[in-house]
Amino acid sequence: MRRQRGRGDRGQVALEFTGMVPLILLTLALLWQVVLVGYAYTLAANAADEAVRACAVDEDGSAAGARHLDGAWEGQATCGPPSGGMVTAVATVQIPLLFPGTAGFAPATATAGAVYEGTVEP
Repeated sequence: MRRQRGRGDRGQVALEFTGMVPLILLTLALLWQVVLVGYAYTLAANAADEAVRACAVDEDGSAAGARHLDGAWEGQATCGPPSGGMVTAVATVQIPLLFPGTAGFAPATATAGAVYEGTVEP
C-alpha cells in the first residue's frame, strides 16, 4: 500500500510571513522613531554649543545655533546675558514624528555654557 503525501502544510511559510509583515513594519517604524529622537538631541546639543561659542565673544548666538540645524529640522538657540563670567545658551529642536519637518513630540532641549570672553560694558 502506497502512502499519499499530505498537502496540509503547503504555503504555510508564505502565510506566516504575510501575518508577520505588519509587526515587522511596526518594529522598523519604532526603531526609526528612536533614531530621530536621538538625532534631535544631538542636533540640539550641537546648536547649543555653537550658540554659546558665538555668545562668548559677543557674536549673534541665535544665528550661529540655527546655522547648525539641518534643513527640515525646526529649532532655535538663545543666549542669556553674561553672569559671573559665564554665558549660557539653550537650544530646542522639535522632535518629528517619523519624518523631519512634521509635527511631533515635545522638543529636545540642550544647554551649554562657556567662559565669557567679550567686552564687559560699564
